Amino acid sequence: MIAPVMPVYAPAPVTPVKGSGSWLFDESGAAWLDCIGGVAVNALGHCHPALVAALRRQSERLWHVGNGLQIPGQAELAKRLIASTFADTVFFANTGTEAIECAIKTARRHHAVKGNHERVDIVGFHGSFHGRTFAALNAAGNTTYLEGFGPPMQGFRHVAFDDVACWEKLVAAPGTAAVIVEPVQGEGGARALDPAKLQHLRRICTRSGVLLVYDEVQCGMGRTGRLFAHQWIADAEPDIMAIAKALGGGFPVSACLASAQAAAGMTVGMHGSTFGGNPLAMAVAIAAFDEISRDETLDAVNRCSGELRAGLEAIAGRYPKVLREIRGRGLLIGVQLAVVNKDFISLAREQNLLITGGGDNVVRLLPALTITAQEVREVLIRFERTCEAASERLVANTAEAAA
Repeated sequence: MIAPVMPVYAPAPVTPVKGSGSWLFDESGAAWLDCIGGVAVNALGHCHPALVAALRRQSERLWHVGNGLQIPGQAELAKRLIASTFADTVFFANTGTEAIECAIKTARRHHAVKGNHERVDIVGFHGSFHGRTFAALNAAGNTTYLEGFGPPMQGFRHVAFDDVACWEKLVAAPGTAAVIVEPVQGEGGARALDPAKLQHLRRICTRSGVLLVYDEVQCGMGRTGRLFAHQWIADAEPDIMAIAKALGGGFPVSACLASAQAAAGMTVGMHGSTFGGNPLAMAVAIAAFDEISRDETLDAVNRCSGELRAGLEAIAGRYPKVLREIRGRGLLIGVQLAVVNKDFISLAREQNLLITGGGDNVVRLLPALTITAQEVREVLIRFERTCEAASERLVANTAEAAA
């Protein structure tokens, strides 16, 4: 008999009923140190006072009216995002994958209104993840996620990021509309992509009249220690960027940012969203943006991420048969394992430490940007205990196999 909730997830045996900062609490009162954060969503931790206050205020005034009327909060948040980025205009939606859909449509419309109807191909990179809608899945090209959903959608090409000659050829092709890339891959294995190659990609896109789209759904909004991950790299700004997750600090909201030139085709009736940019989402996102963009917040991310990475590197030196490589940037940290990542995640739960998986046999640590130095030390203690348990299991399995 099928479950009441469609069984597309395999949730861990943890049922949180309350959250505060970096901690979750279950029905028994047990405390869990949360380094998943709703998969990089709860950037300010659980129940941040500024977000709670913003939601409470707005909930007593106006919830939803739809985009057939003016929603003042949209202009307010858009102005903040524009002032902090390359962008001239913003479209608001609800989820990261919707922001990606808007980015794809914006890129193709850009060429269509110029009369270049043949320019529809979107070039993506192996190991990427852009969401679960059909176009977003095809943009990433992960065959596992596409299996059983019919033939692949036309207009998408894929290449390895390290295969520069191949993507140079694809960018120069007459049918290419845009290139989409995560400056720091999330689900694909927590890889920070080579800055020099991103700069080169920017140059050749400009040369060929191809739009460059950044997916900063996971790596954006302070996660790397800058407001956006690409801002660590000079001369590599995109034409279009999708953001979500941390933008609402836990409330569903996303945005597609674009330059005026890139968005030239997005006129009345070309796109829309019933709930996108609703008053509740805008109120919370404005509060979240103001907190995340503070110098104090970003400085703390850089300080705590340095301590966390240094501690993980030291643990990796002590457990070379368990840990292989520390990856990522800022507080988007990936640890590639020599043991099965699902087993390691289960062992971490025995330490009341919540971490999540990723491609290439990686576990990801995505703590709140507000994590304290003391909490970083506690993460490292629990992570090392997990390594010790994994090491003991390896020894036991080896002994069993020898017997």
